[in-house]
Amino acid sequence: MSFAEFLAAAAPPADAGPALAALWHEAHGDWARAHACAQADEGAAGSWVHAYLHRREGDTANARYWYARAGQPPPPANVTLDAEREAIARALLGDA
Repeated sequence: MSFAEFLAAAAPPADAGPALAALWHEAHGDWARAHACAQADEGAAGSWVHAYLHRREGDTANARYWYARAGQPPPPANVTLDAEREAIARALLGDA
């Protein structure tokens, strides 16, 4: 599935897993549900999405913790939130 198809879907794809479902919910305006989905994934993908969500929320200290837990560096300051969401989703979808 491409990133464009992922975003355009009427619901998170059934086989997406919690990290991708979190990104889909956040992209569609439901941060709370996105956060719950990210917390449900205790692996690196869930931690990466969790970091992004806290960055979007403006909680940079918490975001740094989750980036470290995910084994991912925080994005440079010039990377927009939407660009980060897209990069994470593409990586998890295999749509690089």
